[in-house]
Amino acid sequence: MGVIGMPGSGGWPESGTCHTLRVMPGDHHTPWTLAGEKETLVDFLDYLRGAVIRKASGLPAATARRPMVGSGTSLLGLIKHLTRVETVWFQYAFAGADVRVPGDDLADADEPQSVIDDYQMAITVSNRIVAEAADLTQPAKRRAVAPEPMSLRWILVHMIEETGRHAGHADILREQIDGSVGR
Repeated sequence: MGVIGMPGSGGWPESGTCHTLRVMPGDHHTPWTLAGEKETLVDFLDYLRGAVIRKASGLPAATARRPMVGSGTSLLGLIKHLTRVETVWFQYAFAGADVRVPGDDLADADEPQSVIDDYQMAITVSNRIVAEAADLTQPAKRRAVAPEPMSLRWILVHMIEETGRHAGHADILREQIDGSVGR
């Protein structure tokens, strides 16, 4: 386990002391984005997306799809769900595209890499849609589950919340499977 020193500045106590953050080997830290609001939101969302993908990577299919808790949640099931919400919020609602919205349920043919590839494809489309948007106040072309079309800002914040919650679930599931920890 490594240690990163954080000198007292920019929100840290002005005592000049060095604060430490313990980092596991192979761990990924949160983005240190110094950019506009849209870029910062996308960087944090991408960080969480990557964490979910890393948790499901390198596992045999039977292990990745095995429910690990009473609710029936599995790592592959989480990724299928996140692929669905990426498609609903960015493609269907915000862009107004007529797209097939994928289901949450795992099919017999679903393999870890194909599920991850579908998620990465949805992420690529989502990021393109965000990049092409004029600004964060732009409303979605249609509503999804919200009572009215939401702004791009709201959608990005919601997706950070949704993906972050499920990244935490994935973290716990992976630790139950093989003891792996880290982001």
